[in-house]
Amino acid sequence: MSPVHSLRPRRKLFGLLAVVTASGITAATVFVMSNQASAVKAPAGTACAAVHVITARASTERPGEGITSAMVSRIVSTSKQTVSRASVDYPATLADYARSSGQGITALTAQLTTQVQKCPDQKIVLAGYSQGAHVVLDVLGGGGGLGLGAATPPISAAVASHVTAVATFGDPRHVVGQAFDVGSATKNGRFPRSAAQLKTLAGFADRIQAFCDSGDTFCDSGFSTVTHLTYMNRVKDTAASFVVGKVGG
Repeated sequence: MSPVHSLRPRRKLFGLLAVVTASGITAATVFVMSNQASAVKAPAGTACAAVHVITARASTERPGEGITSAMVSRIVSTSKQTVSRASVDYPATLADYARSSGQGITALTAQLTTQVQKCPDQKIVLAGYSQGAHVVLDVLGGGGGLGLGAATPPISAAVASHVTAVATFGDPRHVVGQAFDVGSATKNGRFPRSAAQLKTLAGFADRIQAFCDSGDTFCDSGFSTVTHLTYMNRVKDTAASFVVGKVGG
């Protein structure tokens, strides 16, 4: 039974985020706060909520939704529908970023496929931050390449058709000029997607908002870790409103 979360978040301090570069890892670390909502069981007879949010956390965050939970809680509190939430179980490490992100793609592909089979009438929302954003969009558009391992195919159209809305933040595979790009970024991220991957993602353009701001160390190849870590401060409500609009209120 999918958990439907209560609206009273409890604050948790999560572990540190570091900065990935194309050649390795720098020593920059920052502590940030996140809101993790506590889970309650869905009422009897509601095994499948109307909306299901799956979140992929950022690098080095503890298992769970991470800082993106602030946006998910906003979706839960503003939607008129029942909303369940879950997170992707993957390493989210920086020590072996290519392997970690690859395992995330595999895990989310399986999780999303299982969820669609279990609840075929459910509207699925995908959310991802940093490496989690990389994972989410690679599942939809195909991944790998550019030092990230062998190419992986996009998830099947039969499963992808159930994805109603996507919100990502600080995606290291960001490429400027895409129809789904949101924010002030002017440069590509650390691991820009291929033309073929972008072509597949273009088919989801009306369902995606991919936030990336100028200076972001990951998605804009800049030098501001603070910019990368503070999307929830700036665009949480904007992203939540987009998702709620897409799922029908």
